[in-house]
Amino acid sequence: MEPGGQLNIQQLMEQAQRMQQQLFSAQRELAEAQVEGTAGGGLVTATVNGQGEVVGLRIDPRAIDVDDPADTAETIADLVLAAIRDAGRAVAELQAEKMGPLAQGLGGGLPGMPGLPGM
Repeated sequence: MEPGGQLNIQQLMEQAQRMQQQLFSAQRELAEAQVEGTAGGGLVTATVNGQGEVVGLRIDPRAIDVDDPADTAETIADLVLAAIRDAGRAVAELQAEKMGPLAQGLGGGLPGMPGLPGM
């Protein structure tokens, strides 16, 4: 490679360090974030952190039919699953928002060194 075409290793290291700091910052924001998913018109609410872990579940007492406990149990189970799925969708959107710009910055690369910015 000609001198003018050589990679500036120092510049690459600085860029990699900046991206690493941005990644850690985005991961920290996700770990601290919480989103909610609901089902049954708000009868069940699942709270999920930015890493996709369920951290809370709220069931409105109106969801319980004391005259039909078997049907109520089945209905609540379905609503809980739906609320968790709804929260999972919200987490995926949050993750895409926080991590998407970083993933776009990892594009390009030289053969054998994919994903390194500026290469």
